[in-house]
Amino acid sequence: MAEETIFSKIIRKEIPADVVYQDDLVTAFRDINPRAPSHILIIPNKLIPTTNDVEVEDELIMGRLFTAAKKIAIEEGIAEEGYRLIVNCNPHGGQEVYHIHMHLVGGRPLGPMLLS
Repeated sequence: MAEETIFSKIIRKEIPADVVYQDDLVTAFRDINPRAPSHILIIPNKLIPTTNDVEVEDELIMGRLFTAAKKIAIEEGIAEEGYRLIVNCNPHGGQEVYHIHMHLVGGRPLGPMLLS
């Protein structure tokens, strides 16, 4: 079983976060170190450590990450001009918290790369 992360505590509202969206499958909150005017993390409520750990039964959850991203981008006013969705996997991919999460970033021109 995967170890609990700080994101698990955010989902359960045990630690504060600026939550912008939550339903039965995913939670989204503002990144504490934003790289763009809008920088929101969208996470599954189920602890899935990395993209390598996604199973067939997780397809609904993974799809919800994208539909939540669309809804949040519209609410943030960045859908029309565009935004970027980023998922990092393991150390070489830049993953720091081992609870799969999607970065939604936008609100300015992002150029060829944003997060390194």
